[in-house]
Amino acid sequence: MTTATSTTTRRLATTAALAALPLAVLGVFFLLPVAGMVDRGLRPDGVLDPGAVLEVLTRPRTGRVVWFTLWTATLGTAVAVVLGLPAAYVLHRLRFPGRGLVRAALLVPFVLPTVVVGVAFDLLLRDGGPLAGLGLAGTPAAIVAGLVFFNVAVVVRSVGATWEGLDRRPAEAAAALGAGPWQVWWTVTAPALRPAVVSAASVVFLFCATAFGVVLVIGGVRYASVETEIYLLTANLLDLQAAAALSLVQLLAVVALLLVSARLRTTADPTRSRVVAAPRRPARGDAVPVVVTALVLLAVAAPVAALVVGSLRVDGAWSLASYRALGADPGDGGGQALLVPVTDALLNSLRTAVDATWMSVLLGLLVAAVVTRRSRSRAERRVRSLLDGLFMLPLGVSAVTLGFGFLVTLGRPPLELRDNPLLVPVAQALVALPLVVRTLVPVLASVDERLRQAAASLGATPARALLAVDLPVLWKPLVGAAGFAFAVSLGEFGATSFLARPDHPTVPVVIFRLLGNPGELNYGMALAASVVLAATTAGVMLAVERLRVPSLGAW
Repeated sequence: MTTATSTTTRRLATTAALAALPLAVLGVFFLLPVAGMVDRGLRPDGVLDPGAVLEVLTRPRTGRVVWFTLWTATLGTAVAVVLGLPAAYVLHRLRFPGRGLVRAALLVPFVLPTVVVGVAFDLLLRDGGPLAGLGLAGTPAAIVAGLVFFNVAVVVRSVGATWEGLDRRPAEAAAALGAGPWQVWWTVTAPALRPAVVSAASVVFLFCATAFGVVLVIGGVRYASVETEIYLLTANLLDLQAAAALSLVQLLAVVALLLVSARLRTTADPTRSRVVAAPRRPARGDAVPVVVTALVLLAVAAPVAALVVGSLRVDGAWSLASYRALGADPGDGGGQALLVPVTDALLNSLRTAVDATWMSVLLGLLVAAVVTRRSRSRAERRVRSLLDGLFMLPLGVSAVTLGFGFLVTLGRPPLELRDNPLLVPVAQALVALPLVVRTLVPVLASVDERLRQAAASLGATPARALLAVDLPVLWKPLVGAAGFAFAVSLGEFGATSFLARPDHPTVPVVIFRLLGNPGELNYGMALAASVVLAATTAGVMLAVERLRVPSLGAW
């Protein structure tokens, strides 16, 4: 009894030690700012006033903004799922030359800065653009297209990871019994994929509902979502009370969606290793999904190609002038909208992304270790589930809300951190943290606990067991998660737009400032900076794809 109690105490102490740092960071840099934002909404003058929230919610513009957010997110989710399913099948069940390259190409839009996505679609649809004849520039349809472009990769990766692990034998047996391809799909494949599809759709809806850069650049003030309305109320109108009220409503909505998503999300069985079925060559019956995948690839490539071409055109001629201007000193007349050269902003982005990456990987590794430890009691299992859900909260709470919360709570004593250079990377690390956790958790959960016990019985210390058992399985997903966190941090705009100092901007912030100022030089520099940023993130994701991390994107 004494030995059992001692073992339980030691296990709880180890769990508490592993969770201490992530909980402290989450408490100070996430829960406290969000609580400060909620307090600002409910107590605008230091006195509890729920009526202030109701007053904001009953404004006609608020109703239009909420409705616009709901229907665009719903439509964007539906289209992303419809287009993503065939691509998931082709890229995860079929074998053909260049499959890895196509996978990486379809993943790039998800890690592209949202501002860059907005610029690319604006360039494609604006007067004089390749698709100007469609008349979609600045319309809700263009916003939905941008949301689909950004999120189709989520469906491809999430559903594809499940699809490639499905046992082929039930479908083959149904076909042998005379079922047609659609009947096999409807009665065998679709039910097996349903949890993954629903989970992916719920995550895509969250991303669509909290999209910022895409809606802000394409829709401007005319078509605002809840996310962009919070930004406009804070940055342009200085109506912090209304912004806090909207943030509060958004917070409640995304928490409810996260709870539903957690219930629907499939989790890895820790007792079973994941088996990936060998892909096969395409057959005649795969023509439809192959064609749809080709169209999706073309639709993804078109905005990026328009961006590259636009950055190389100056006064109707081919030129590198926009790229040369990136390094020009604003004092010399190059890029008057800025305080620093764009090359300095690129260095700021790289430094910030490196800091955000090591922070998110360190925290993600600790969180993954905590939530995948084998539970010995129901109470312990519930605590681990609670911690898992707690560290997923940043996935659903918008970056704009997070940045706004930083301004409200961390810019005054006792936490006077407003000018701390680590504030921006901390915010970006919190945005990337759920992605790192969801990448590492399935991998750690699949490690057979008996191997660790065998190593311990042979006299290996915990550190030695970690190096011998866990590290060989973990290092590739760990590097992949670091690459993903780096790419996401590099393009983060929502929180950074609130927190970056004017003399230390990141590239997404610089792009948005250049777009907000008139002049062909400013616009050309914005396009050139977008191409540089897109190329950097694409390079990172190609390196990640080379690692072939199967769990990446399986949220």
